[in-house]
Amino acid sequence: MNFEIRNNVFWVGKVDWELRKFHGEEYSAHKGTTYNSYLVKDTHTALIDTVWTPFSKEFVDGLSDVVPLDEIDFIIANHSEPDHSGALPALMDVIPDTPIYCTAQAEKFLRGYYHKDWDFRLVKTGDKLSLGSRELVFVSAPMLHWPDNMFCYLTGDNILFSNDAFGQHYASEAMYNDLVDQYELYDECIKYYANILTPFSKQVIKKIEEVVGLKLPVDFICTSHGVIWRNDPLQIVNKYVEWAGDYQENQITIIYDTMWNSTRRMAESIAEGIKSADEKIVVKLFSSARADKNDIIKEVFKSKAILVGSSTINNGILSSVAGILEEIRGLRFKGKSAASFGSYGWSGEGVKMITELLKESGFKIIGDGLRELWNPDRESFERCIDFGKGFATNL
Repeated sequence: MNFEIRNNVFWVGKVDWELRKFHGEEYSAHKGTTYNSYLVKDTHTALIDTVWTPFSKEFVDGLSDVVPLDEIDFIIANHSEPDHSGALPALMDVIPDTPIYCTAQAEKFLRGYYHKDWDFRLVKTGDKLSLGSRELVFVSAPMLHWPDNMFCYLTGDNILFSNDAFGQHYASEAMYNDLVDQYELYDECIKYYANILTPFSKQVIKKIEEVVGLKLPVDFICTSHGVIWRNDPLQIVNKYVEWAGDYQENQITIIYDTMWNSTRRMAESIAEGIKSADEKIVVKLFSSARADKNDIIKEVFKSKAILVGSSTINNGILSSVAGILEEIRGLRFKGKSAASFGSYGWSGEGVKMITELLKESGFKIIGDGLRELWNPDRESFERCIDFGKGFATNL
């Protein structure tokens, strides 16, 4: 399906209903995704990004239904990852002399991916490309979320082509923000930000301030994944400003893994203690062995504090807990508190290990953690409840 957004600006991308894992196995896409490519017709015609490699033939065939391929004058590569550039080789086989406008970093990356000596034209912030009655204005956006990213802005129609920024992995037959379920949309947006853009929050703020400083009116934000923002498009920009500011809600997330249910029961009792201390706090529990890791990360992002628990095994911690802690470490959350807990049999190093990992990840540590031997009894569960109360009151 190709459709006109406005005034000879077309969506020519691909809706991927079947996708469930993205970036290899690193990101869960429960609701699929889209690979958004755009075509602008004027005196000259520009194509902005392509689609993921498996859909190359489909993309080129569909594009030729909108414009004769030899009438494409310019290709804009806002980002080099294969979900954006994957169809470039198939397209360039047909129109090999078409210039590709991109950042210097994107040229390096595209050469690294495809080993082709295409006609690269390097651009930087403020550079313009005339299409006739309108211009494309380029804005470099490094680390949103790769060093090569850029935006481009179409004058006259006031469209910001924002690439990965402001997007979400969300497949829909309704390609506009005002036509989809708002809860689903924002849930996917915050998950996308939490898992992909959190480490670059300073750059997010800086780039938003830069774009706002250009005083460009924005009627549409055309992202590379998910819906097009046309109804109050700056609402997602305002959300990014909020999320980039060490965001947190009145929530505590408890993450655990367990061997014989002792640590699970500890987690539930700690949650009981937190709620008895402050019933207004939202408490969410996740088994790191069973829950989706990206959904867990989303909840950590929303939380003001987390508790992490594991049984001790082989003088260490269970692998699913180690894995989620490594994910958390890489995202460099700010302004959050944490503590650890767990059951053990004869050694019990797990709690101390978790505490150190949380400290290395930038969390403010509250207390020394809580260990319980073997299968907790009634007194043990009372200690867990008290531990939860103490944790909540010391935030």
